[in-house]
Amino acid sequence: MKVLLPLLATALLLAPLPAPARPAAPPARFAHGMVSAADPRAAEAGARMLRAGGSAADAALAMLLALNVVEPQSSGIGGGGYALVDDGRGHVASFDGRETAPAAADGTWFYNDGQPLTVAQAIPGGRSVGVPGNVALMAAIHARYGRLAWGALFTPAIALARDGFTISPRLHEFLTRFSKTGALSPAARALYYQADGTALPAGTRVRDPALAGMLAAIAARGPAAFYHGANAQAIAASVRTAPRNPAPMRAADLAAYAAKPRPPVCLAYRRYRVCGMGPSSSGATTVLGMLGLLERFDLSALGKDNPVSWHLIAEAMRLTYADRDRYLADSDFVPVPVAGLLSKSYLAQRSALISPDRTLPEASAGTPPGAVAEADTLTPFVPATTHFVAIDRAGEAASVTSTIESPFGSGLMVSGYYLNNELTDFSLVPERDGRPVANRVEGGKRPRSAMSPTLVYGPDGRLRLALGAAGGATIPAQVLRVIIGVIDWHLPVEEALALPVLFAPGGERVLLEADTPLAAMAPALTRLGHKDVEAWHGMFKANAIEIRDGGLVGGADPRSEGRAIRQ
Repeated sequence: MKVLLPLLATALLLAPLPAPARPAAPPARFAHGMVSAADPRAAEAGARMLRAGGSAADAALAMLLALNVVEPQSSGIGGGGYALVDDGRGHVASFDGRETAPAAADGTWFYNDGQPLTVAQAIPGGRSVGVPGNVALMAAIHARYGRLAWGALFTPAIALARDGFTISPRLHEFLTRFSKTGALSPAARALYYQADGTALPAGTRVRDPALAGMLAAIAARGPAAFYHGANAQAIAASVRTAPRNPAPMRAADLAAYAAKPRPPVCLAYRRYRVCGMGPSSSGATTVLGMLGLLERFDLSALGKDNPVSWHLIAEAMRLTYADRDRYLADSDFVPVPVAGLLSKSYLAQRSALISPDRTLPEASAGTPPGAVAEADTLTPFVPATTHFVAIDRAGEAASVTSTIESPFGSGLMVSGYYLNNELTDFSLVPERDGRPVANRVEGGKRPRSAMSPTLVYGPDGRLRLALGAAGGATIPAQVLRVIIGVIDWHLPVEEALALPVLFAPGGERVLLEADTPLAAMAPALTRLGHKDVEAWHGMFKANAIEIRDGGLVGGADPRSEGRAIRQ
């Protein structure tokens, strides 16, 4: 049941933080456009749109579709996403294509015999599947920013699915690691596995005619081909009859889905303006909150090789993630104090808790202006999702994050694409200590996300950086280190993307990316008071385009198979 508040109070509590007032920047002009994606075949699909005269939005949508084919473990039309688009003059729009829970869902959605499932138990099968949002998201973006015909965006992906693509080493690794949960549907097992049950080797050419046919139908008939008729019925039937965790989804749940335009959330950091995605995503409040806590420290003087820099980042992350876990959820259902979390007074109060020479004994959530107390709920780390960016010659920019949540989502496949397991981003328990959890399951609600598509503007008001990342709850941490790398440590975007990742999502645990200079700082961080410091092998994936010296410079995380391609 939605939280009911007086109209004025609701408006104040849910109001996003407005962008710092700036005049519209003059339109940018570049010799070439550029794209960056997690797979070179998807990047080429985006570049092809730019060469055909398409917009950055056209390029981003073509990449979303191509990634569905070549990176099926991470994203696709069976999932959802978020997008930020700049029209080339500094006017930012954001779009929420997050999945929604079926109408029948309630607080006990993930209970069996009166007991909540664990996340691992809840992921495989029907109960974790949300109504997919990506096709509606695409339509909303294309209607406002598209230059090419809708059907043209599908051409590269259809060709890849119809004519075949080779399995990459990364896809092969995921197929091997998630063989039990990633192929619940016979169609998925037939597509990606050999007769003996082992994953097809890297380099194997795979054709997905069912997906090619589905994409062709959407290209010809628009979103109705996905949300109505045979496809909608097939999704609902797959969820209802899943071999594990069947759940009551109906075709009417798909017909009711709508992607939503949302106000972007922006904050001034030093002399820059950083804009991100507000609720139902926690991306903007988390990334901007960490920046706000760090602004009073001279990270530039400290530098990237100083353990104190990373100690400060860890402390800011601990505090901000504590707030994220307590307050962030779908703002259509609960009051999210976005303005309070990012107000100058609150950020100053929280930043004052951070010391450069000692560690906070406990990093708990604060009480921002406008907060309605909710119980804590933690989101697990999942190494999936994908991000892609595009900037066209006229300066329009699109930064889009797309996901099916865990690798291969729910493991259910319909018409050659995987269905998501996004509903496990909800709290599986609706109450804690007698209080309702903000991110509890409710029919029609969107689960909280960590996806953080981001745009950064320079002191002159012009776009400087378009970026985002993949990797579950680590996404804000990955985005943060790129922004700090560019703004504070004056690194080119290629080097900022290569910076190591520190993840400190709450409590005393601080994870340092293994086999990096950061991991070697573990003793120094321990001396500063961090009690649970360990090296870890995360799976990171970030993409960005920087505007530098009047031109476009693209980058992809060197840990990934990604690539930036010039038009």
